[in-house]
Amino acid sequence: MNLLAAAIRKIYKERFAEDPGLFFSPGRINIIGEHIDYNDGFVMPAAINKGIYYAIALNGSNNIQFYAADADEYYHTTIAAIHKESGWKNYVLSVLNQFQKIGVELKGFNCVLGGDIPVGSGLSSSAAVEGGLAFAINDLLEVGLNRKELALLCQRAEHDYPGVQCGIMDQFANMMGKKDEVILLDCRSLEHRYFPIRLGGWEIVLVNTKVHHSLAGGEYNKRRKNCEDGLQLLQSDPALQSFRDIHHADQLLPFRKQMGEEVYQRCLFVVQEIYRTQQATSCLQEHDIEGLGKLMYETHEGLSKLYEVSCAELDWLVTYARKNEAIAGSRMMGGGFGGCTINLVRREMLADFTASVLRDYAHQFGQEPEVYVVETADGVSKLV
Repeated sequence: MNLLAAAIRKIYKERFAEDPGLFFSPGRINIIGEHIDYNDGFVMPAAINKGIYYAIALNGSNNIQFYAADADEYYHTTIAAIHKESGWKNYVLSVLNQFQKIGVELKGFNCVLGGDIPVGSGLSSSAAVEGGLAFAINDLLEVGLNRKELALLCQRAEHDYPGVQCGIMDQFANMMGKKDEVILLDCRSLEHRYFPIRLGGWEIVLVNTKVHHSLAGGEYNKRRKNCEDGLQLLQSDPALQSFRDIHHADQLLPFRKQMGEEVYQRCLFVVQEIYRTQQATSCLQEHDIEGLGKLMYETHEGLSKLYEVSCAELDWLVTYARKNEAIAGSRMMGGGFGGCTINLVRREMLADFTASVLRDYAHQFGQEPEVYVVETADGVSKLV
């Protein structure tokens, strides 16, 4: 048990004077395949060794008590009074509401949660919060849902109280991740394959802009609506019922004027990104890290110019990476408008890169970023 897990368990015992179960719910990275999980695309995520810890136990009553250690916030409700709230509370309460919707009879519990995922960083803290609680409730109440069913329940939870119309990628990676492997997930069928990620002398390094995004702010849902509008026009052709049916970007051109430039650019990015993600599987199989990195740079260009979900800080970091021979590839990761870049950095040059990006970003933007070296990890698990 690491220090953070032990600390969460200790806080629980001090507040509730009993031994809890302890669960770890990972965040995720996405190597490539951004904003296409809700567009029938392929994505390539992996669970990571940063996440949310849950200390939790039934309390023999109808009361539900949460203590969010990172925010130092306490929340209490009863089973009968579960309702939409605000902030982090919406994510946990929406999970409980989804269990009730499928007929599960909830029981009262006490819970402490906390972790090491920076909120708004693009590492999917929301899916980690949802997945950890869903997995724990499934275990405590012996509900019997499998991991895929839990991922879908968590996706519905994020759609409901928080109001974020996310795809399935984050919740799927949270539940289904495997150490030393990435998942190629078909978001249309939920078929998936695992690919070993052999990085050799490279490390996965995240640089956090410290620009905090909020996907519930409307821009994420707006991008999704753009894609839905574009697809509706494409479906006037019986052969084009999904973005997956478009095998070349030129097939979009007859619809460009009718779509309007904004919707056209969103759809163009989706078609190109679906193709890039499939190319990335070949790079992994051939251990071609430089080839994978090139695709990552192309993805960032599309996210910035076509999908318009980047920001000045993210663009600066990717431009900075392009000039550095230590880096094979870099791009913004996650919903956008802030958060992290994901970078493939040569191990022997990691210390120099870290020192220089901390210094130069601070000079440019007036605050230091945060740099994390992450490793792939298993999906949600019970520790104790």
